[in-house]
Amino acid sequence: MMRARAIDLFCGVGGLTHGLIKAGIPVVAGIDNDKTCRYAFEKNNNSTFINKSIKELTKQDLGKLYPKADIKILVGCAPCQSFSKHTQKNKNRSKDGKWKLLYSFSNLVTSVKPDIVSMENVAEIQKHRVFKDFVKNLSSMGYSVFWKVIYCPDYGIPQNRRRLVLLASKLGKIEIIPKTHPPSRYKTVSDVIGKLETIEDGAISLKDSMHRAWSLSRINKKRIRQSLPGGTWRDWEEKLRCQCHRKNSGQSYSAVYGRMEWDKPAPTITTQFYSYGTGRFGHPTQNRALSLREGALLQTFPKYYDFIDPEQPIYFSRIGTHIGNAVPPRLGYIIGKTIKEHIEGVT
Repeated sequence: MMRARAIDLFCGVGGLTHGLIKAGIPVVAGIDNDKTCRYAFEKNNNSTFINKSIKELTKQDLGKLYPKADIKILVGCAPCQSFSKHTQKNKNRSKDGKWKLLYSFSNLVTSVKPDIVSMENVAEIQKHRVFKDFVKNLSSMGYSVFWKVIYCPDYGIPQNRRRLVLLASKLGKIEIIPKTHPPSRYKTVSDVIGKLETIEDGAISLKDSMHRAWSLSRINKKRIRQSLPGGTWRDWEEKLRCQCHRKNSGQSYSAVYGRMEWDKPAPTITTQFYSYGTGRFGHPTQNRALSLREGALLQTFPKYYDFIDPEQPIYFSRIGTHIGNAVPPRLGYIIGKTIKEHIEGVT
């Protein structure tokens, strides 16, 4: 049987890696320039974390990591903030160094020539030159290239988000597996976090140190009590409304300070999902924002996934960033299952 091995670029805490492993694709290493991701990546995955910038990687570096693999797989999700629709109004975003990381990824593909390549990112990236150049380079090297913007609930991910998935293979035609969940079987907020222990804002569960919620200010305590599931800040009495919402320019920002709904998928989990004022991250019934554990579960990390390094203090911002920036492991599994079935079909 042919030995397939993967390397995960921009691996973070291992969401994509964990999914690939669950699908039967061994991951020999994850590479990321954020050293704080090492603990969670290595604790939860039988793989090595390498703290290095992709810009510094060479053909020799990656070649040493593939242990006589018959089929070399290179995957990654370049940081997507530069391409997100939430940041594109900023004209200086094109000068962000992260904007060019996909070119670094493309250069590594050119030098290493893996058999299979996969890239996941925000849907908006398809509009940009850097993505078009990435696809053009793959095609020029003889890869069969497939890419598609998928709706995550169609694949069992309980978030109302769309992501672009690219797959490229030198072994033959490749495309993502069919949808796994019809609308009648979409995973909902209730399915994922409905049975978790009730906690107050600012509290920590005695049973699970990740089930902790950010403290609310006095005014936000009043606001969330008047917030309805699926509603907006327009549900509040006038005196509780933010100054920005009283201006015409702020009338369209209806998704902030909102509660999620039990019977629907969650909104896209961002790096600040634990903050009530940054999106529709209010708990459907409890007067608080999502806990760290709830955010991780909605990102499809299994409950056993260990994010907390006992030798480091616990910072909401750090763990929130780790969770929010991750590829949902369930999406990693779908990508891994696609690659595995593809290999089995052509070998």
